[in-house]
Amino acid sequence: MTNERLALNDLLEKAGDGDFLRTVAESVLQLLMEADVDGLIGAGRHERNAERMTWRNGYRDRTLDTRLGSLNLKIPKLRAGSYFPPFLEARKTTEKALVAVIQEAWIGGVSTRRVDELAQAMGLSGISKSQVSKLCKEIDERVKAFLDRPLEGDWPYLWLDATYLKVREGGRIVSVAAIIAVAANTDGRREIVGLGIGPSEAETFWATFLKGLMKRGLRGIKLVISDVHEVLITAEI
Repeated sequence: MTNERLALNDLLEKAGDGDFLRTVAESVLQLLMEADVDGLIGAGRHERNAERMTWRNGYRDRTLDTRLGSLNLKIPKLRAGSYFPPFLEARKTTEKALVAVIQEAWIGGVSTRRVDELAQAMGLSGISKSQVSKLCKEIDERVKAFLDRPLEGDWPYLWLDATYLKVREGGRIVSVAAIIAVAANTDGRREIVGLGIGPSEAETFWATFLKGLMKRGLRGIKLVISDVHEVLITAEI
C-alpha cells in the first residue's frame, strides 16, 4: 500500500455516496473497542475467568463526527470503573489509519500489521495479537458481505466510474483499475452497489463486473451514466 494512490474516500465521494465507508468504519471502531475492553477486563464476553477485573454493563451511545461522516458508536460501560476510548481524543490520526485499513480490506484483505498500526494510532493497549488476527478476519468478512450482498427491487439509474490506484504486490508498487457502481432505486435512494479491482480496464473486466451486479439482483435499469469508457461501450453483457 502507498499514499501515492487516490484515497478510497475520495473515490467514494466522487461517486456521491459515503455510506460504504461510514458503515465499515463504524464496524471497525466497534470491533476494536470490544477487543480493547476484553483486554482491560481480562475476559471476553460471557467468558468465565477468575482473573477478570470487572464486568460489562451495557453501552452508551456516542456520535463521532469525522471526515467520513457521523459515526454512531456504542461505548461499552463497566460495572466498576469506566471506559473512554482514547481515539475520541486523537481523531485526525485515527481517521487516517482507519481509512487505510478499510482501503486495504477492500482491495485484497486487511493485514494484521495494518490493524495493529490502527490500534496503536487509536491509543488502544488492551488488544492482543490473537485479537488482532480475529479482527482482521471479521473486517474482511464484513467488507465481503457488503460487496456481495443481494440487490433487491428495481434500480432505474446506474452511475459507473473508474480510476487507477497504487498498490503493493510482491514488494513492488503496481497500478490497478478500480470500478465503482452507484445505483438509485425507485424510491430515489442511492447506494454503492459494486466495487471492483482488476489489473486494467479491459473489456473482460467491465463485462465480469457488470455480470456480477446482475447476478446479485441488479435489474430495472433505464439509464446508465458514465464517462466515455470505450471498453465499457464494447463490453458484452
